[in-house]
Order: sequence, then structure tokens, then C-alpha cells
Amino acid sequence: MAKWSAVARRIRVPLGFAFAAVYVWLAQPTMTSIIVGVSVAAIGLLVRGMASGHVTKNEQLTTSGPYSHLRNPLYFGSILIGVGFAIAGRNWWIAGLMVAMFVVIYVPVIRSEEAFLRGKFPEFEEYARNVPRLFPRWSAYGSGQGSFSWDLYWKHREYNAVLGAALMLAALTAKVLWWTK
Repeated sequence: MAKWSAVARRIRVPLGFAFAAVYVWLAQPTMTSIIVGVSVAAIGLLVRGMASGHVTKNEQLTTSGPYSHLRNPLYFGSILIGVGFAIAGRNWWIAGLMVAMFVVIYVPVIRSEEAFLRGKFPEFEEYARNVPRLFPRWSAYGSGQGSFSWDLYWKHREYNAVLGAALMLAALTAKVLWWTK
């Protein structure tokens, strides 16, 4: 499993670009599905953005902001973005491919990252016992010390998720306006 998680970590971004092409081809959007789906995706982008502005990768265990509610807010945000675009695309094949990609690619990566955190930060074990992996707890864990940093947001290049979502929105809108009549 360790070998696969290393492979999954390397191929997840290129695979995402390949999936985007398949997605646009399979999508059967309507203006209503786009509005509903992009609304859900926007929440995911917000979650990812907030998480990105809190995390100091490999320097300290981040437990503030979204990390006080769930251990993997970046992946949770990605799930919301995926659900939003699945709604916008209105195709069961898209939803099925997204679920398969999550299970085959992201679950092993999440487990591998958590194994790394366990080894690097002794306090991770208590954090993991108190904070769910992917579905947020209602109340914040711990003191929640730490605040959002635009510098971290830009350092982690989270704006790329917004740009990617904007391009997908443009492709779906073009498909509705020019190719589906």
C-alpha cells in the first residue's frame, strides 16, 4: 500500500487534468445545474482557501481554523468541489468516476500523509482521536490558536483551485450556450 500511495501522490494532479477533459466531454449541464453545482463547489473552494491560509506544512501540526473541525479540510474542500461539479455536469458516469478516483487515489494519500504526521508530531495521536478525518465536528477542537494568513494562501498557490474551477465553469457555460440545444 505504501508504494501505491507514493504513485497516487505523483499522479493525482496529472490524472485530474485528464479527468477534466473527460468531464467536459461527458457533462450534460443546464444553467440550473451549473448554478446549484457551482454554489456547492464555491463552499469547497472557501474551505480549501481557509485551510490553505492556516497550514504550515511540515513545520507544526496545524489545529487552527478548519483544522480544528476536521483533519483534512483541503480534501474535504476538494470533495465539495467535486460534488458541486458532479451536480453541474449532470451525468452519473462523472459521479462514479469521481468516487472511484477518490477511493483509489485520495484515500491512500490521506492515509500516507497521516502516517507521516504521526511520525513527525507526537501530538497528532491525540488530535486524531478528537478530530474526524473528513467530516467536520461541530465544535472546534483545542484552543484554535492561529489565524488565517494570506501569505500562506499565496505560498500554497491555492488560487490555482479557483482558476481551475473558473475554467470548468466557463467550459460548462459554453457547452450549455453553444453545444446543447
